[in-house]
Amino acid sequence: MKITLKLYAGLSQYLPDGSEKHMTKLSVSENETAFSILDRFNVPKEDAHLVLLNGVYLEPEEREQPKFKEGDTLAIWPPVAGG
Repeated sequence: MKITLKLYAGLSQYLPDGSEKHMTKLSVSENETAFSILDRFNVPKEDAHLVLLNGVYLEPEEREQPKFKEGDTLAIWPPVAGG
């Protein structure tokens, strides 16, 4: 199945060449998890602070469970500081 992966801020450096606007389309199996996708792109898990599936926050334990359906969007942000 096809999903969209969006990596924001400094995480966009992990996207494959040819990606545009901080996102890429990819094929995933029904057994893939958010963490297995991070592993595929060598994104350090500790840098995946905010993980959203179709705009809904995934708790850390949910990131290790298969949840994807055709057309889903997985969006990930690193921790941010500022004030």
